[in-house]
Amino acid sequence: MQFKFETIGIVHSCYKDKFAIPRQARLVTASTASIELLAPYNEIEMTRGLEDFSHLWLSFVFHRHIGKGWNTTVKPPRLDGKQRFGVLATRASFRPNPIGLSLVEMDSIEQQDGKLYIHVKGADLLDQTPIIDIKPYVPYTDSIPDAKGGFTDQIKEQKLNVVFSQEAENDCETASQKYTQIRQFIEQLLGLDHRAYYYKKIDKTYSTKVYDYDLKWTINNNNVNVISLKSI
Repeated sequence: MQFKFETIGIVHSCYKDKFAIPRQARLVTASTASIELLAPYNEIEMTRGLEDFSHLWLSFVFHRHIGKGWNTTVKPPRLDGKQRFGVLATRASFRPNPIGLSLVEMDSIEQQDGKLYIHVKGADLLDQTPIIDIKPYVPYTDSIPDAKGGFTDQIKEQKLNVVFSQEAENDCETASQKYTQIRQFIEQLLGLDHRAYYYKKIDKTYSTKVYDYDLKWTINNNNVNVISLKSI
C-alpha cells in the first residue's frame, strides 16, 4: 500500500546546516526551534490542551534525503564506524521511508500576524524540516525506566572542553543581545564531537551556520577552540 501525507508544519530552527546538528534531540537543551503550522492546520483549536504537556513527539521528514535511496545496514557514527547494524536498528536518515521521530520540550504557543507557532527547545531538526504529525509525550506510558538500549548502551558520550577565543567572546556578547542563551548553546553544541570517525585525526577548521551566524572552531585532542561567530 502507498500513503500520502500532508505537511502540517515547517520548522524554523537554529540549525541552518546539517553538520553539527546533535545526533539526538535534547542533547543541546539551549537550542530553540519554532513549528509554523500551515493552513488548514493553523487553527488555534488544533492545539487546545497542548500547552499542558511538557514534551512533544514530532514526526518529520528527512527532506534532504528524499530520492537518495536507503541502506540495508549502516555504521552508527557514535561507534566510530567499527560496527554495522540493520537500518531498522538505528535512527539513520537513509531509510526505506525517510521519516524521523524527535522528542522535544514544549515552550509556548504563539499567534503572530495571522500565523500559529509552537515554540520548542532541545530540537535536533534542520531548518525548513517538514512536520507531518505532533503528539504529546505521555509519561505514564512513554517512560520505561528499565528499557534496553541495544548498541547505544555501549556508547559513552565524551564531552569536549570548549574554550572561547577573545574574538569569539566578543562575538557572543554582541549576539546575546538577540539570542540570550547563545553562549550556552555553543558550549552545549560543541561539547559534543560531531566529527565523523575518519576526520578525527585531521587538523582542520570546522564551521556551520546557526541562527544568523557562521560559527567556526577547531579541535585539538579533547579541546574545542571557538574561533568566531560572525553574522551571515
